[in-house]
Amino acid sequence: MFTIEHEFDATVITLVDEAGPPLQEDVTINAFEECVTVEQYDPRTDRVQTVTFSMTQLRDLAAALDLPEGSYRLKR
Repeated sequence: MFTIEHEFDATVITLVDEAGPPLQEDVTINAFEECVTVEQYDPRTDRVQTVTFSMTQLRDLAAALDLPEGSYRLKR
C-alpha cells in the first residue's frame, strides 16, 4: 500500500509494508524541486534515517532498475 500527498514544496509518497512478518517500517519519499529524500524510522537507534538523492542520482537509479549488471554513464 502507498499514499501520495501534495504539500506546498514537495510531493510526499509513503510506502507501507504489507508483505507479512517481519514487517519493515514505513518508507517516506519527499520529492522536492532540487532533490529527493528517502526516510525510514530505525527502531534500533530510535531515529529517522534519511538519504538524499540529487536529481541526477535519481535519474541514474531509475535507469539502473531496468539494466543488467555493468557500469554505465547516461548521456544528457
